[in-house]
Amino acid sequence: MNLIYMGAGFVGACSAAVSADSGHNVLAYDINSDRISKLSSKDPAIINGCLHEEGLAELIIKYSNTLKFSTDHKLLTDSLETCDAVYMCLPTPEKPDGSSDLSAFKKATTDLAILMSKRNNKEQSKHIIIINKSTVPIRTIDLTKKIMKENGAENFGIASNPEFLVEGQAIYDSIHPTRVVIGAESEKDFKIIRKIYQRFYDSPNITYIEMNPYEAAATKLLANSALFAKIAYTYAVAGRACEVFPNMTYENIRKGLATDPRIGKWGLYNSLYAGGSCLIKDAQSLSYQLEKEGVNTDFLHQVLNANDYQLSHFIERAETEAGFSFNNKTIAVLGLSFKQDTNDIRHSGAIGVVKSLLGSNVKEIKAFDPVAMEDFKKLFNTDDNEINSKISYHKTPDEALKETDCLILCTDWPAFRTIAETAMKITKPPYLIMDGRRMLAHNYDELSESGYTIIAIGSPLIGKNFGEIK
Repeated sequence: MNLIYMGAGFVGACSAAVSADSGHNVLAYDINSDRISKLSSKDPAIINGCLHEEGLAELIIKYSNTLKFSTDHKLLTDSLETCDAVYMCLPTPEKPDGSSDLSAFKKATTDLAILMSKRNNKEQSKHIIIINKSTVPIRTIDLTKKIMKENGAENFGIASNPEFLVEGQAIYDSIHPTRVVIGAESEKDFKIIRKIYQRFYDSPNITYIEMNPYEAAATKLLANSALFAKIAYTYAVAGRACEVFPNMTYENIRKGLATDPRIGKWGLYNSLYAGGSCLIKDAQSLSYQLEKEGVNTDFLHQVLNANDYQLSHFIERAETEAGFSFNNKTIAVLGLSFKQDTNDIRHSGAIGVVKSLLGSNVKEIKAFDPVAMEDFKKLFNTDDNEINSKISYHKTPDEALKETDCLILCTDWPAFRTIAETAMKITKPPYLIMDGRRMLAHNYDELSESGYTIIAIGSPLIGKNFGEIK
């Protein structure tokens, strides 16, 4: 099959690479020339620097003959002549009111419609399916149809094929999906999509689900909201109970809950914040859409509020429980991506931590992350010289820890599990360690006995209050 991907970001690039692995001819088109240059470089280090996703660089290089990344408008136009399907993989960030910003989606859809209307065959006899992979409002299919028809496109189908990818393992998840959800309106379109996904359609191990496009779009939003709700429960109920009641270890509570098959283990890992590109955005979008229909969305707002409170409460514990003031202190912040195995900083907990520290008049923030520092630098590269001068970036965790008063762990990079040993060599008590991922649970007793004070998600204050330290 001949496929076009409009948008070569996280979803577009990973999905395009797996489509090439499935034997299709693929063009991934994007207007971001820097991104396209990096993805086309055939250099694993450069590709990973652009999109850090395990296995992505290998697939892109392996299938360079059938997978092209381009900003060439003429190549896009020519490719439409033989195209079977166009995947829409555009960013749909949230607006302040919670609605989805569809400007990029509308622009790409309009451009596509105009190009399709000008195909060499005047009758546009080649049927093309427009398949949406972007997470969009449920009725976006109606908007897509409207844009296509208003701009003269004919002989097309509209379908929804939401992605359920976990960042850091998107390639694996794309090759071994938990389910493939296809929403289309005609048997003609279903047949074409079955051919595109032949490796999954006939697989005894993959659940292949067909429904209408509205149901498919809703499935993604509802799935993410359900997952987000479970995370909020972990934060606001299970984790908080372990913080206020003595003699309770969160890891034991988690095992007791996760072994109930009705509950399962997903979402029971306690953290300082649930970030990333989907959960917050999708909950806000679903809430906005339901409110427009007159539905009470208090539950979704409580989920969102629980997430926000988790982060603010974590930072406030330094003063309220440990008697520690950030004023004029030097703080090491380890981990800037929203989770391990990705350079994605969207809604990263580290962003909120750094903003809070700056608001508390810290002397310096010494930051480290193995892959996400360049994007984080751009986020805080402002015209405010005072802010710029307060944040420094370091090549190693050891370097970031030197001459600091407090360590805050924000990301669950596996290498950070041994950071307690490093901290005990480089720093000296009194010293505050704030573990936002429970990465050091196996070291809490040793750290406390050595004179360190620990604030950990899901634990009461460990060690002495700074007011008690002589």
